[in-house]
Amino acid sequence: MTKMMKLIPEERGKKMNKRFLIFPFLSFFIFVSLLNLLVCAKVSADTFEFSGDRFSTVMSKGREYTVLSGNAKIISESTVITAARIELYGDDYRFAECSGMIRVEDSEKGFFIEAEKMVFDRKDDISRIEGAVVMEDFRNEVVVKGNYLEYAGETETATVQIGVRILKEDMACRSEFARYTRKNKVLELSGLPVAHWKGDVYRALKITVNLDTDEIFLEGKVSGIIYTEQEEEGLPGEENGASDNKGSGISNEKEPPEGN
Repeated sequence: MTKMMKLIPEERGKKMNKRFLIFPFLSFFIFVSLLNLLVCAKVSADTFEFSGDRFSTVMSKGREYTVLSGNAKIISESTVITAARIELYGDDYRFAECSGMIRVEDSEKGFFIEAEKMVFDRKDDISRIEGAVVMEDFRNEVVVKGNYLEYAGETETATVQIGVRILKEDMACRSEFARYTRKNKVLELSGLPVAHWKGDVYRALKITVNLDTDEIFLEGKVSGIIYTEQEEEGLPGEENGASDNKGSGISNEKEPPEGN
């Protein structure tokens, strides 16, 4: 009985030593797990990752924000954003404010954007982008340029303002405002719009181009220059030459369908 009494404290001591050895490991494991939850799970219910050369964060309730600088990068679902600096803030880090050498790529939706400033709303999937914006639409083979671009991911619609340029094979357009719906392949131009389309030139108050069917619709104070085969060959003819028929339309003007 005496021997047993002596063995029990020794066994307890061994067990206690094992517990003390395991406790720091468990504490570290729990800390890392919580940190991962804060960085990944707590940031959003969706998959969301971020990285950078430098990292700072404020966790005070009501004013939480995180700043990434130097090769800053965030990944939200299929969207990858890199920039010189990215600030994350809002409920569940809903907003990402990016600046400096911004590059946005969505491999799933097939587009690429370059800019200098951007605010990305992850919840509504809306990007507001400023400063010499260039958007390449690989799916429709279209390049969009402007000084301000708002892109709605849900509807795949880009609204572009100030010095707008739209480029595609056999087409070059300019205006001060444009709405480009990628799903429907429809481009709407207003604000002194001009469209160079397969060698011809069109002007109107509003120009709508269907990139899928190669149709162009002109509305209001229409004018244009149509180059015919005879003109290209240098042959005379009354129908050759420029047509500038303000207000009354041009010979190949197409009216948009009723209700548009």
